[in-house]
Amino acid sequence: MRKFTRTKEDFVCINCSRLVFGNGYTNHCPNCLYSLHIDKYPGDRQELCRGIMVPVDIIFKGTNPHYIVYECKSCKILKKNITSTLDSTQAILKIIENRVKKEMMK
Repeated sequence: MRKFTRTKEDFVCINCSRLVFGNGYTNHCPNCLYSLHIDKYPGDRQELCRGIMVPVDIIFKGTNPHYIVYECKSCKILKKNITSTLDSTQAILKIIENRVKKEMMK
């Protein structure tokens, strides 16, 4: 059974260099939405990969963005994380726009 470990940490975003103040549930930069592949289970910091998690898609629940889908640049694993009310609307729209462009290129 998975076990959540609340880890309250502040960090500097690896992508946009913004200082992010963690609240124990913060797992990505609210400015650019990038993350790091550092957890096997939420908050445990036990993942050895340590790759950059690039936001590649948004999953909606009704009309609201609910999850950010990530792909690790290093190991290529896909993971999803719940969105935050602090997340940049512009960054969310950019992910959706990029996905649509990729689909149109197929």
